[in-house]
Amino acid sequence: MMDHETERFDRPHALERLLNKLFGLLVALGLGLPHNYLLRVHGRRTGRLYSTPVNVLARDGRRFLVAGRGYTQWVRNAAASGTVSLKKGWTSEEFRVRAVPDEEKPEILKAYLDRFRLTVQRYFPVPAGSPPEAFRPFAIRYPVFELLPRRSGAR
Repeated sequence: MMDHETERFDRPHALERLLNKLFGLLVALGLGLPHNYLLRVHGRRTGRLYSTPVNVLARDGRRFLVAGRGYTQWVRNAAASGTVSLKKGWTSEEFRVRAVPDEEKPEILKAYLDRFRLTVQRYFPVPAGSPPEAFRPFAIRYPVFELLPRRSGAR
């Protein structure tokens, strides 16, 4: 059973879904900013390949996916499969994902909000520029994955 406070999901409106599809198409064609990628992940029940545009946060030589909308379908699929791919233009790279523990999230959430505030501020109850401690009470509501290199020989 889902805990609605910790595993919340802010469902996008019809216009947001349309804009996401259009932006995803542009990113798939190789357009967008350096941090924009098309995240691709296999469905946990269907095995179907799903895609959604994401911002990848680069921090301290590591890369992270942050789910500002909460426990979305891509989050659940990534957690179930343990792998995702990032596509931009003709380039696609596969990664293992590591769920970041809640105690490590405040610094990452702060960096994510500070970096992408124009597009993600509406998903956070504190303003960009807030100290990491301000994120601690609600860090559990935001899934964060570290992107790890795919092991050689893995499929």
